Amino acid sequence: MSAERSTPSPDIRVITEAAVLSALAHPFRSRLLDALKVDGPSTASSLSRRTGQAVGSVSHHLKVLADVGLVEEAPELARDRRERWWRLVSQGLRWSQSDIADDPVAVEASAAAESMNFRSQVERTRAWFDNREAAVEWADAAFATQHWLKLTPDELHELGEEIVALLMTWTDRPTDDNQDREPVLVYARGFPSQP
Repeated sequence: MSAERSTPSPDIRVITEAAVLSALAHPFRSRLLDALKVDGPSTASSLSRRTGQAVGSVSHHLKVLADVGLVEEAPELARDRRERWWRLVSQGLRWSQSDIADDPVAVEASAAAESMNFRSQVERTRAWFDNREAAVEWADAAFATQHWLKLTPDELHELGEEIVALLMTWTDRPTDDNQDREPVLVYARGFPSQP
């Protein structure tokens, strides 16, 4: 069986440039992208309060993200000429090793971005473990899963596409029902391994 490589959703940006991957490899820039994803368009001041970083530092990193096309200004949200709002350009990002294989700088930046992303996921998971008693109502809802499957590379790609599509249905669903919702991090990985 050969899984056809599907074209990503128009809201998903396919990255092939080393400069973009390098920007993603920075932990604070990644955190800014996460905050914009969770909170929507924001000012540098609100991102400063959200992250505990100085406004000047936030502004600098937003400029770097804008220079590589990951964020853009949202001038229509400003109440005056001094106020600058920022938003994500794409709702999601993806890259493929085969798309960047001819660019050693992009390959290195990709490895750094993936490594930083994994460290962030592990740190957030540890923080949840350390504080889950404080969120009793979430303790039974949180989940972890692990499955051993026998797959070809095409089947693993297809599984990944199905998981992303499922998560996108939850991302894109309307939530204007005044329910109290919290940001929830869901991540999954699939790779060849041995027990």
